Amino acid sequence: MARSSSGITLQQLQYFVEVAAEGSISAAADLLYVSQPTMSAAMKDLESRAGRTLLLRSARGVTLTTDGAEFLGYARQVTEQVELLEQRYLGRPPSRRLLGVSAQHYSFVIDAFVRMVKTSGAAEYEFSLRETRTWDIIEDVRTLRSEIGILYRNDFNRSVIDKLLRDSGLAFRPLFLADPHIFISRKNPLAARERVTLDDLAGFPRLTFDQGANNSFYFAEEILSTLSTPQEIRVSDRATIFNLMIGLDGYTISTGIISDDLDPSIAAIPLDIDERIEIGWIGQSAIPLTEQAQRYLEELRAVVSDFGVELID
Repeated sequence: MARSSSGITLQQLQYFVEVAAEGSISAAADLLYVSQPTMSAAMKDLESRAGRTLLLRSARGVTLTTDGAEFLGYARQVTEQVELLEQRYLGRPPSRRLLGVSAQHYSFVIDAFVRMVKTSGAAEYEFSLRETRTWDIIEDVRTLRSEIGILYRNDFNRSVIDKLLRDSGLAFRPLFLADPHIFISRKNPLAARERVTLDDLAGFPRLTFDQGANNSFYFAEEILSTLSTPQEIRVSDRATIFNLMIGLDGYTISTGIISDDLDPSIAAIPLDIDERIEIGWIGQSAIPLTEQAQRYLEELRAVVSDFGVELID
């Protein structure tokens, strides 16, 4: 694509950021109260000026090219700095806040999200939180449906997860290490134990989160995914898994960090195994985080610290 001699305008950068966020030129046009042909022409002109193809267009919308993902990082920095200038010197209110987070099924993720929303200070915002499958988390962040993904690694799945992230242009950044715990109903006979062993779990159904078409051991949300059990139930959401803990005395293996406010009927009991769980966040390697995403991670670290867990710098 030939590079235009004209410069890139601030308006084009603002348009591009919205197109990337919406995944649609027409949706971004509606949001910014401009016509679809005007928005489409602005994006083609921007690509001409940048000398690169930034967007892949299809009947389902648009996705970013590799160059487009890198360009978005710079565009966000410029538009955020302009916004800060306008707030500081023109007295303009903060603009509509945007953030998407995709995560495995952790209550501390929700706790941090609640804190972020309460302290956002924005009159208008559009946030999304998706508790979903491991593969979908990676795909959400790869396609920028979400800016941040939260998932775990351990010695078993590390090489597979890291390769998939590299191939997707993503990077894993550790948050903390957790000792494995079982989550069970407070009425479960094991709830009074200080610790439990794998042998103790033999008579109880294991509950795991279904990974759909990508139901590989490496994408399992729980450690010890290759361990055979006589009774296993796969579920798709946290409400169901908690109901089965209560109704069937089932258990699942997780981090041990659980909110009494969100899950008062569930107990976390240490599991006596030589294993650790590394929780971290994933994001685009070439795109700096937005200010809102950084705020969310700050809240996430604060929530985890409140449970006495040591963070990884």
